[in-house]
This record gives sequence, structure tokens and C-alpha cells, in this order.
Amino acid sequence: MKGKFFMKYINTLNEGERVNGIYFCKVKAAATTKNGKDYINLTLQDKTGNLDGKIWNPNSPGIRDDFESGDYILLNGDVTVFNGALQLNVANAGKAEAGSYDESDYMPCSERDIDEMYDELLKIMSKVQNEHLKSLINSFFVEDKEFIGNFKKHSAAKRVHHGFIGGLLEHTLGVVKICNYIADNYTYLSKDLLLTAALFHDIGKVYELSAFPENDYTDDGQLLGHIVMGCEIIGKAADKIDGFPDMLERELKHCIVAHHGEFEYGSPKKPALAEAVALHFADDMDAKLETFKEALNTPAGQNGEWTGFNKMLDSNIRKTII
Repeated sequence: MKGKFFMKYINTLNEGERVNGIYFCKVKAAATTKNGKDYINLTLQDKTGNLDGKIWNPNSPGIRDDFESGDYILLNGDVTVFNGALQLNVANAGKAEAGSYDESDYMPCSERDIDEMYDELLKIMSKVQNEHLKSLINSFFVEDKEFIGNFKKHSAAKRVHHGFIGGLLEHTLGVVKICNYIADNYTYLSKDLLLTAALFHDIGKVYELSAFPENDYTDDGQLLGHIVMGCEIIGKAADKIDGFPDMLERELKHCIVAHHGEFEYGSPKKPALAEAVALHFADDMDAKLETFKEALNTPAGQNGEWTGFNKMLDSNIRKTII
């Protein structure tokens, strides 16, 4: 069966196409229409992105009940447009046979080389001069091989932005580079504190989210969240470093807890340090521009260059002409 189906990636689909192939079923959930009719919601995934799928007739003979979330499914259906976004109306679906697909086609991964990004990250972080912060950085990003392996492969989100293998590394590098630029241009800032805060700002996500293919919230992720977890991680690590200044630890933790900027966005505190303000805007910029990039890579629906309304950006967005 392997090789029987031509792999048509999600980002190449267009309205009106008939799809016949294998996709990773990230989510399968029963639902009910306003008229009381049962249907099934699917989130389909390949390495280029996600696509909403609908099984409007779950009891159809072509719909087998042998697959769940996390399975690879063989399906066919028609690509349609709903609210300006593509979706797949599935006519037939069932669990794909083992060996009929290549898992590397289905796990989204950073377009950049992971080792090259990590080397670039370490090169920038080598600018940190404070011995206590250097020790903290090295304890994770140089000496802890298990952590390094997990960090390199982790995503930055379940969805929204950088939700792919290497996404956490790519996002962290992006934020660190922006903060490095800010510190060079606003020289009254503590560059050591800002770069370290940028490096550690999302460290809790290594434990908030499970690894691919699940890429879902862990129990600790649901109960605590990455901001609280990140502060706990930093506190425990700082305790192991001789003479780590209490105020420096608090300032670093503050940057972590305030990096979402506002209470309604999940920050327990608003930024009270200039470095925390800089980190917040750097994080927000990198996240939103990646969200734009991912949205612009999504196949356009019936509105041409307009890609539809994006919740994170709170706007209907459009591809630039030139």
C-alpha cells in the first residue's frame, strides 16, 4: 500500500479539489449542529500545516470507527471554503495501514536547520558577562544534554505560532536577536539581564507541552502554565549556584512573569522593569510576525489574496502585492 497515494500537502490545496490520501488526525471530536444533527470535527495535519475537516455523516458506510485522535487516516473528500478558510468535507475515512505512510511527511518542522539555530543562539548568549547568569545559562544550555535535546525539538505552542518541531528554539532565537538589537540601541538597559530573560522566557514550555506527535498540554501545563513553571525552574537552578544574588533572581523572574505584558494575556504582573518591557515587545513581535507568516502560507480561499480573519492578530489579513 505504501506509495499508492500521492502526497498532496495541505498548503497546496485549493477550493474545489478532491483529496484522496493519508493525513495525521490531530483531533477527532464529536459535535452537534444547531439543528441537532451529529457530525465529527477533525483537525488534519501534515508537515505544512493543519486543515479543519468535517464528517457530516458519521454513520455513512464509508466512515469507519477504527481511528481516533493521534492516528494516521486514509480519507477522501472535497475541499470547500467556510468563513474564508479552507476545510475538507470528508466522505470516506478509516485508519491507515502501518507502513503506508512516512511519518516525516506529517510532523511540522522548522524550515531552518536546528543545529545551526542552536549554535547561533549560543554565540549571542556568549555576550553575557555576569558570572551568575553565565552559570545559569550553562547549566541548561551547555551542560544538560537531556534538556538540550528536548529544547531543540520542542514546539513553542499547541497552535497559534511556532507550533512545530524546533519551534521553541526558533522563537527563542528570534526573541534573543530582537533583544540583542534593543540592548545595543538602548544602552541604559542591562544587556545581560535582557538576553538571559529572553533565553529563559519560555523555558517552561518544555514541560507545559508534550513532544510531537501529541504536542498537547501536560497536566502541569494545564494546572500551572509555562510562566509559573519557568519561574520555578529558574528558582531551583539559581539556588544551586553559589552566591546567586537574590535581587538578580527576582529581576529575572519578574521578566518571565511579565513577558505577556497584560493580565488578560496571562501575565501575573505587568512589566515594572525596562528590560521586562523590552522582552514583552520582542516576544510579541516575534510571535505575531510568525503568525502572519504561517497565515500567509495557508492556501487562500475564495477571497484571493485575503487569507481570512486571524484571532491572534484580531484582523482580516492580506498578502502584500509587491
